[in-house]
Amino acid sequence: QVQLVESGGGLVQAGTSLRLSCSASEDTFSSYAAGYAAGWFRQSPGKEREFVATISWNGPRLYADSVKGRFTISRDDAKNTVYLQMNSLKPEDTAVYYCAARRFAYSDRSTDYDYWGQGTQVTVSS
Repeated sequence: QVQLVESGGGLVQAGTSLRLSCSASEDTFSSYAAGYAAGWFRQSPGKEREFVATISWNGPRLYADSVKGRFTISRDDAKNTVYLQMNSLKPEDTAVYYCAARRFAYSDRSTDYDYWGQGTQVTVSS
């Protein structure tokens, strides 16, 4: 059973940056043989969970239009961790951010993911 733990959330001002981390159990993100893709999603109160970014097991990435050019998803296989670097944060980025994992190819659909973390709160003040 894959376990994911997010960290790095917090309260920041608009225009600043945060880096979220998603650490995985076993060798989920550290082994090409394991072949896991990762995704970041977010959810605000009263809204559906929405796609933010995803990275395939072998590197290709996809971003939501709302974060393209500001957010960067990356993976450090040696640390078995996936990151979400968030720059130029806006109040509308405020949400609980979730990390997710699935085998092989990336996806922007939350229903495609098999494993989820508990989430980390990001609050951006204006």
